[in-house]
Amino acid sequence: MDLILWRHAEAREGLAEGEDVARPLTPKGERQAQRMAHWLNHQLPETARILVSPAVRTEQTAAALKRKYKLMPELLPERSVTELLDIARWPDAKQPVLVVGHQPTLGLTAGYLLAGLTAGWTVRKGSVWWLRRRERQGRVEVVLHAVISPEQA
Repeated sequence: MDLILWRHAEAREGLAEGEDVARPLTPKGERQAQRMAHWLNHQLPETARILVSPAVRTEQTAAALKRKYKLMPELLPERSVTELLDIARWPDAKQPVLVVGHQPTLGLTAGYLLAGLTAGWTVRKGSVWWLRRRERQGRVEVVLHAVISPEQA
């Protein structure tokens, strides 16, 4: 199974407390989302499931793909690694799953799957971490297939 973690692109700051989910992308964030979407559209099969946090900035990031996606409240900021893995159907999904979400959950998920860590890693805004679960000689392993930032896309 492939699990692709895409952190939302750069978003505006400064909304009132409690309005974090309403923050839109900045113009730079819009460009980041477009660049990464272009790269992803060349890599992802048409059958990939796309799961998106209902925060404005993640919806705007995902919209750049111009593909169907499903909004998942389990991906809102500060949700758990377990919730992310459950909705992605890790490790049993038959098709790749792209999750568009937030820090720290994305970094915590990457750290957990790749190294068994409970401390998270930093996933830069707009970046993609592509994880692949595979079996080799009877052993299950998770490998880092790609890490790409918008500047590299």
